[in-house]
Amino acid sequence: MLYLVDAGADVARSTDGPWEEIRPVADRLVLVHSDASRSAVYHALKDSLPGRTTLVVAELVEVPKMKGIAPGALAWARRRLS
Repeated sequence: MLYLVDAGADVARSTDGPWEEIRPVADRLVLVHSDASRSAVYHALKDSLPGRTTLVVAELVEVPKMKGIAPGALAWARRRLS
């Protein structure tokens, strides 16, 4: 599964959790490739961020339209959803 994560703080690619990979998209916006549930991904990220940090985790069923993102992020997302 692929999740789009919007956090009120940076999420490092090296953050430990139930995922295969975290891919930065833009400031405080990342894609997470994981076989875990949305809840498991959310709670692992929540526990890794400073208290009271905003956090949104949404499962993607298709690649969203994106502009001005990190180079290679769109192709990376397409490969994981194909």
